[in-house]
Amino acid sequence: MSNALRREILVAMQIVLLALLSVASASAQATQLEKPPMADEVFKNIQVLKGMPADQLAPSMQFVNASLGVQCDFCHVPNAMDKDDKKPKKIARQMMEMMFAINKDNFNGSRMVTCYSCHRGAIRPVGTPIIDEAKMTGGAMSMPMPKQPEGEPAQPSGPAAEELIEKYVKALGGAKAIDAVTSRVATGTIDFGGVSYPIDVYSKDPDMRASFVHMPDGDNITSFNGQEGWLGAPHRPTRDMHGSDIDGASIDADLHFATHLKAMFRQVETEGTEKVGDHDAYSVVGKREGKPPLRLYFDEQSGLLLRLVRYGETPLGLLPTQVDYADYRDLNGVKVPFRWTLARPSGQFTIQAKDMKENVAVDVAKFAKPAGAPEGPGKR
Repeated sequence: MSNALRREILVAMQIVLLALLSVASASAQATQLEKPPMADEVFKNIQVLKGMPADQLAPSMQFVNASLGVQCDFCHVPNAMDKDDKKPKKIARQMMEMMFAINKDNFNGSRMVTCYSCHRGAIRPVGTPIIDEAKMTGGAMSMPMPKQPEGEPAQPSGPAAEELIEKYVKALGGAKAIDAVTSRVATGTIDFGGVSYPIDVYSKDPDMRASFVHMPDGDNITSFNGQEGWLGAPHRPTRDMHGSDIDGASIDADLHFATHLKAMFRQVETEGTEKVGDHDAYSVVGKREGKPPLRLYFDEQSGLLLRLVRYGETPLGLLPTQVDYADYRDLNGVKVPFRWTLARPSGQFTIQAKDMKENVAVDVAKFAKPAGAPEGPGKR
């Protein structure tokens, strides 16, 4: 592999790993000691999205990227993002103002219309119905866009959501066995765009998780210590997780996620069945206080969780992150997925564990921020 190609893969890997992190946590923001800075206080030349928390700007731009199927340089001048030299940037501002006005004037301010409502992944708005070749041939899109969890709720269809959650807990091995897990260490590979690298993932109760992707130029690290998180990449400064990262990181780090599910929701209901790969699955939506909902897909036969969809809050719309779980194996009386695929409209990666151990000693130093790294939210 040439050095140039290696550098390109490294940069792309870093960008996608940062982009594919999990979604917003209102509770983490609420516990900050200081009011979070606004976008127009941190970035230059913010005109439409003034008054928005600064940590929502990047997810908002990702939402535009996914809605129009473009990259940042479509609107922005590379290395000079604040400049207004490109016409599409000015048009994008007008479109945002139009979207806000439509929702204000027609939907009492509720976000019913978004960029994706009209564009559907195209630069120009889609005005003609599209013939979906995948549906005609009985296939499926590689990553269908999750249903928008806004608007009128669907009529419940299927077993009660509470029953499905209980079945899931039993399918894993029961609450007692799940709650007895204090740590988990996995070694395997991460596949990114057809290129694989070794990876080690360390999890420790309560809610600590760190992954180390061993790349040619050094380790790419994502770490969460139960309260704050950070990302490290070779030859780049350590970067803190912010509002759009924390919630997903805490879900991924929770070794007792299955037994915590009921307490997470203020309302939960079954919305029917859908296909997840070759499996028929019950779709369950759980609404959380002060956070976007979660959508869970439980296998009709086994009861195991096949897919989880979570949403990042942005002023322009909800940004979905989809996690598919597969290759469940028995590990000391608890079934654990040895393969998981994390996908967003911007891309995806798959982690395949080759070896996994539970209840082994894990040094808390694995989750420690490197010396000299910037302080996390609320500690500036």
